[in-house]
Amino acid sequence: MRLLSDKSGFGRVYEAYERSQPKILKVLKETHSRNAKAVELFHKEAIVLMQLHHPGIPRVEPDGYFQFVPRQSPDPLHCIVMEKIDGLNLREWMKQQGNHPISEKQALNWLVQLAEILHLVHQQNYFHRDIKPENIMLRSNGQLVLVDFGAAREMTYTYLAQLGGSSGVTRISSAGYTPPEQEQGQAVPQSDFYALGRTFIYLLTGRQPTDQGIYDSLHNEFHWRNHAPQVSPLLADFIDRLIAPKAADRPNNTQEILDRLVQIARAPALHQSNSTSALPVTVAQATPQPESETIHLKEFAPRRWWIGGAVALLIGLGSVGVWRYQQSVAPTVDSETLEPMRSLIGHSSFVNCLAISPDGTTLVSGSADSTIKLWNLATGANLRTLQGHSGYINAIDISPDGQTLVSGDANSTLKIWNLKTGALLHTLSGHSGYINAIDISPDGQTLVSASADGTLKVWNLATQKLLHTLSGHSGYINAIDISPDGTTLVSGGADSTIKVWDLSRSEVLHTLSGHTGFINALEISHDGKTVVSASADSTIKVWDLATQKLLHTLSGHASYVNRLAIQPDGKILVSSSADETIKVWDLQTGAELRTLTGADAPLDYFVVSPDWQTIATGKGDTTIRIWDFQD
Repeated sequence: MRLLSDKSGFGRVYEAYERSQPKILKVLKETHSRNAKAVELFHKEAIVLMQLHHPGIPRVEPDGYFQFVPRQSPDPLHCIVMEKIDGLNLREWMKQQGNHPISEKQALNWLVQLAEILHLVHQQNYFHRDIKPENIMLRSNGQLVLVDFGAAREMTYTYLAQLGGSSGVTRISSAGYTPPEQEQGQAVPQSDFYALGRTFIYLLTGRQPTDQGIYDSLHNEFHWRNHAPQVSPLLADFIDRLIAPKAADRPNNTQEILDRLVQIARAPALHQSNSTSALPVTVAQATPQPESETIHLKEFAPRRWWIGGAVALLIGLGSVGVWRYQQSVAPTVDSETLEPMRSLIGHSSFVNCLAISPDGTTLVSGSADSTIKLWNLATGANLRTLQGHSGYINAIDISPDGQTLVSGDANSTLKIWNLKTGALLHTLSGHSGYINAIDISPDGQTLVSASADGTLKVWNLATQKLLHTLSGHSGYINAIDISPDGTTLVSGGADSTIKVWDLSRSEVLHTLSGHTGFINALEISHDGKTVVSASADSTIKVWDLATQKLLHTLSGHASYVNRLAIQPDGKILVSSSADETIKVWDLQTGAELRTLTGADAPLDYFVVSPDWQTIATGKGDTTIRIWDFQD
């Protein structure tokens, strides 16, 4: 309908209509269509928004990203169609209000809303990297919306990249809102907290963070409190902690922010004036807050703050990883560096899932480019490309006889293929959300699919008949595994619980609780006695499947644990994490035996060959790497 913005060096923003529904159409500028990094970042915004479901995030449908080739140009235009937010951004809103500072009560309300949104984004293993008033919109119903996810990165990628003007790929920097580590190209999730704090200094004072009236650049001091007399010392100290120069001095995570906001809202000091408002705040000395017990927000905010949700691209497979900024977890063994034997290049978008055939000869990869590729594992040759999906491929599995491949996508469909010929045999429909995980029973007769719709579906693989729909989880299901005897199914996901099912009777036998983050991976040992769970809480838990007793908690990883594998003899467990390492554990004792790092690439999501000599990695990248995994 009309051009809304052409100011960015990255893209143009239009108002468009889909039938009678107003939409936003973002188009990558033609001059950037041949810049691989620009295209990748633009595509990344679509991927992020498709996976995050919350009223505080613009909605993008699974087919919201597309390419269009104009007649006058051989290069395609890259486009994203997203929800149009019915409101102003906070910079516009402040101007409309005469730049009058907001009240503490309103600040707390908005802080909680934005913390809820970031809670989801960070739990999905992403961080925003460009929070500022222009990127926060206010719906007519009062809901804040965080927009412009073009700068969002998986937490593994701490370098910054976004196209700016004609200078090529540059760092993301918004004057007054960008933290020191991000200016140096080392953004971490806590970088979002800094930008959030700077944003609220603007909202509470009506002055830009670069305003000389509140920032003394010579001494690197903020004097913002005397411009916000309505702010209590508790909230002022909290905001100063958000903007601490060192990322380690800021809150550890979004949960800590939410808990602290509850305490501030409940404190009598909320209604007191700031007696220290005249004192300057030295940026280098933010006031640390004591550790606090978890307090739920239901007494403060009428809505539920916990946000379920995951997609295989980001959560079920652990999403490629978290920040390089290491948490204080001391390594127990010296790390060993692996050199990749070969790299497989062919996908045009991110690799989401991998599988190796039972005979160890064929590697299968599923990608966000909606294709499946078959590779010779020994030589790296691309054997075949399977096309038929219309959405991102999130999960694949191969039958025990090596004849059948099953794949699941973001459009809620499953496809069954002849692995030898590449022929598409069947398409199964029934889920109403993304397919996050699939598993074929050891006898090859049963297929189980797990979805973002919160259900598991049990299918007869030979007849394609839906046998059962299992409900019981309160959030997206990210991981499943069928026991070696085919009688037991375990599932886990966004509700942080593991459910143990009798597969034949479709009944929940037990619920295992203990993790404090999403369940990303599950593995049952080959003797069927032990189940191992990996979580976004950075731990691995080992359970006795018969007694449901927790045997061990393995805490060596510094970030989300994404993938597990158990050796056939049941003695060795291998795990990969968003900290970009693979760890080898003694499954019987819980002792860490080895820590492996990649020479030129992260060791994140992996699959291991049947002989346990080779691993393949490739999550969140277009390149698949093959590594020698021998002792």
